[in-house]
Amino acid sequence: MADDIKVKTESKTGVSHFEPSMWKVIFHNDDVTPMQFVTQIMIEIFSKTEDQAVNLCKTIHEKGKGVVAVYPYDIAETKSMEATEVARSQSYPLKVSIEQE
Repeated sequence: MADDIKVKTESKTGVSHFEPSMWKVIFHNDDVTPMQFVTQIMIEIFSKTEDQAVNLCKTIHEKGKGVVAVYPYDIAETKSMEATEVARSQSYPLKVSIEQE
């Protein structure tokens, strides 16, 4: 009878890897928010260098909007809300949005 018993075993050698969807944080141009303020937000919240921030501001001014950073959704949402809150605390209308990449 022992010959009639079969045991099925499975082994998983691979680890399931999930890539989160990435989201763009977009700053929109306006005629009120000073460039110096916007560059400071980019440096403090988005870890940009001063040169990167200035170049991004120029692009945003010329094109009407620009991608400041790309993150997984939770980080993009948190940083965009933080940037918006800082702008509102200074009465600036800076518009920050996120968009799936």
